[in-house]
Amino acid sequence: MTVHPFIEAEKCAGHSVKRACELMKVSRTAFYARRSGLPGPRAVRDAELTKQISQVHARSRGTYGAPRVHAHARGCRVRPSSCRSTDAGRRAARPAPPTTARDHDPDPRAAFRPDLIVRAFQPDRTALDARWCGDITYVPTEEGWLYLATVIDIASRRVVGWATADHLRTELVVEALTAACRQRRPPIP
Repeated sequence: MTVHPFIEAEKCAGHSVKRACELMKVSRTAFYARRSGLPGPRAVRDAELTKQISQVHARSRGTYGAPRVHAHARGCRVRPSSCRSTDAGRRAARPAPPTTARDHDPDPRAAFRPDLIVRAFQPDRTALDARWCGDITYVPTEEGWLYLATVIDIASRRVVGWATADHLRTELVVEALTAACRQRRPPIP
């Protein structure tokens, strides 16, 4: 409940505004400032800051999020807190990477390969280079998406090979496996 209408009613009834403000634990200055209808100094600063943050966000074509907006504003001698930069509603536009359903579906013409690990991903320190697993992730850059394929030794939990490319084709995985074999020279069963 806002206390200002109550204090206003007490004032109209002829009671002391000072006493009503004391009882409601509100300063008389705040009551009279609100009564005037003019925004306070902080509200004025917040409106100006929101305007500046919106301009920075618009100039970046929506790519700057709160951390970059905050850093840019500080560089322009404006001192917003990071939460104010976030509160201005600015969120970086980051489109999804270009992938399609066919990128994730296995090739029906590919030869069947058995799962030799049988989903046993528990590390065994004595079995270095006996079982590897891999993953592919993507990283946004200024020039577009960068795809990263890694090969991880299950025993040591270390990356033993990796490769990057601007595509998700088989060559990316082959390069990562080749790098792992060159680096670790695993025994061939």
